[in-house]
Amino acid sequence: MLETIETPPAVARRAVPLWRNRDFLLLWTGQIVSSFGTQVSQLAFPLLMLAITGSPAQAGLLGALRALPFTILGLPVGALVDRWDRRRTMVLSDLGRAAAMGSIPLALLFGRLTLAQLALVAAVEGTLFTFFSIAEAACLPRVVPRGQLPAAVAQTQATESVAGLAGPALGGLLFGLGSALPFLVDAVSYLGSAASLRLIATPLQGERPAVPTGSRERLWAEVREGVVWLWRQPLLRFLAFLTGGINLCGYGYALILIVFAQRQGASAATIGLIFASSGAGSIVGALAAAPLQRRFGFREIVVGTSWVLALTWPLYIVAPGPLALGAVNAVIFVAVPIYFGAQYSHRLALIPDVLQGRVNAAFKLIAFGVQPASLALTGALIEWTGPVATVLILFVPQVALAAAATLNGPLRRARPSVEFAE
Repeated sequence: MLETIETPPAVARRAVPLWRNRDFLLLWTGQIVSSFGTQVSQLAFPLLMLAITGSPAQAGLLGALRALPFTILGLPVGALVDRWDRRRTMVLSDLGRAAAMGSIPLALLFGRLTLAQLALVAAVEGTLFTFFSIAEAACLPRVVPRGQLPAAVAQTQATESVAGLAGPALGGLLFGLGSALPFLVDAVSYLGSAASLRLIATPLQGERPAVPTGSRERLWAEVREGVVWLWRQPLLRFLAFLTGGINLCGYGYALILIVFAQRQGASAATIGLIFASSGAGSIVGALAAAPLQRRFGFREIVVGTSWVLALTWPLYIVAPGPLALGAVNAVIFVAVPIYFGAQYSHRLALIPDVLQGRVNAAFKLIAFGVQPASLALTGALIEWTGPVATVLILFVPQVALAAAATLNGPLRRARPSVEFAE
C-alpha cells in the first residue's frame, strides 16, 4: 500500500497564461540562453579532447569529471540550497561558470591550454552546475501554479530542445572556425542567465526556520531528512532508480555518435548537425508531452517511453551514413522529453517546498549521479570492444529496465499528481 504523500502548498498567485507570467518568462528566457550556450560547448569539449589526445577513453573521462561533482556533492548541496537564497545561489553559480568557460579561449589565445586546465574547468563547471541545477529545480513551483506545472515543464523542454537543435550545429561550425569560439559563447550565455535571474520579482523560496549555520551535524540531519522522505515514497523512489538506469546505459551516447560519425568521414560541422538532430526529435517530443499526459495516464507515459528508448537504441548500429545516423538520433530523442517531462512535473508537484532542495538532490543523485560512470564506461567499452559491441552491450539492461517499469506495482497504482490547467 502506498504511503501518504504530503503535497506542497500551491503558490499563492492567480493563474494567468504562461506567456503573461513575467517571472516565469524571465526564468524561462535565462534558461534558453544558458541552455543554448551549454549545448554549444557540450559538443566542443569531447571534440577538443579528441583533437588533443585522440583517445575516446580520455574524452569520456573528461566528461565524467564534468559530471562527477554532482555525485559527490549533490546531497549536502541540496541541504544548503534549502537554507540559502536560491536566486543568489544561481546567480553566483552562473558567474563562476562564465569565468571558468572564459578561461579556455583565453588560454587558447596565448597557446597555454593544458589537459590539467581542461580537467579543472570541467570540475569547476560541474561543481557550480550542481548548485545551480538543484536550486533551479525548486524555483519553478514558486513562479508557476501547480496546475500549470506540466505545461511549464513542457514549454521549458521545448525551448531546451530548440537549443539542442541549434546549439550543437553552431558548436560544430564554431569549432571548425576556431576551437575557442564555442567556449566563449557558453561563457557569455551564463552572464545572460545571471542577468535574467536578477530581474525575477517573486521570492524563490518560502520562509525558512533559523538553523545554526556552522553545525555539520545539523546539516547531515537535514540531508537525511530529504533522503528518508524520498525513500518512503515507493513511486518516486522507483522513478529515481529507473531514471538512473536509463542514464547509466544511454548518457554516453555522444561518444558513440562521434566515433560512428568520424568512421563515416563526417567533419566537425557535420557531427554538429548530427547532434542537432537530437534537438529536432526533442522538439517534437516536448510539444507532444503535455497533450500525451492529458490523453494517457502517467504509468502509460513512463512505461511506453521506457520501451521506446530501449528498442530504438540498436538503430545506431544499422545507420549507414551521417544522414541516417542523425535520423536515428532524432527518432530516439522524441521519447526523451516525454519521459523526463512526465516524471519531472510529477516530482515537483509532490515535494514540499521546504524539502525541494534536499529531495531533488537525493532524487538526482540516484537518477543522474551515474552520468560520470556512464561516460567513463562508454568510452572504455568503445576503446576495448568498438562502438557496435558497445551499443549491443548497453542494449540488454535497457530492455530489463523497460520490463521493470511494466511490472512495477507503485507505478501501476499511480494517480495524477496535478490537475491540468492552461
